[in-house]
Amino acid sequence: MPDKATIDAAKKDLAEGKSASTAAGEFVKQEMNHIRAGKHGAANTKQAIAIGLSEARRAGIPLGKPKTTSAATRKKAAQDDARGKSDPVTGEDGSTKRGRAVQKGLKKEPKNVASKAALSKQAKSAAKKRTPTARSASAKKAAATRKREGK
Repeated sequence: MPDKATIDAAKKDLAEGKSASTAAGEFVKQEMNHIRAGKHGAANTKQAIAIGLSEARRAGIPLGKPKTTSAATRKKAAQDDARGKSDPVTGEDGSTKRGRAVQKGLKKEPKNVASKAALSKQAKSAAKKRTPTARSASAKKAAATRKREGK
């Protein structure tokens, strides 16, 4: 369950007109902090990001459908979306046994997947899969939306 501060920060991002993926970044950031604090681990950086995105969907952040994933992942994302639309904060109606089993499994996973080096490696490998044109457009968009000092 995400912290109230994380949910508030994400809702604030959406209210400011930022994209859903930016708002979901708050949940990914929280997940990385959980791993660094030793609450649990993750098999790899991609899994840690996926956990954060899943929490964002459950909290009602309107993320789109995952594009290039397995049918099982798309089904899970649809379930998370449905849960986020019904009642984002209350109503923990999932299986307690399953939740405990997931936590127990994650506790056995390594913690170094949230290190700066691991996140950098993940970002670089994700960027490599994009075309140079797409990377350039993304950089230009980021530069255009960046807050400037003194303005």
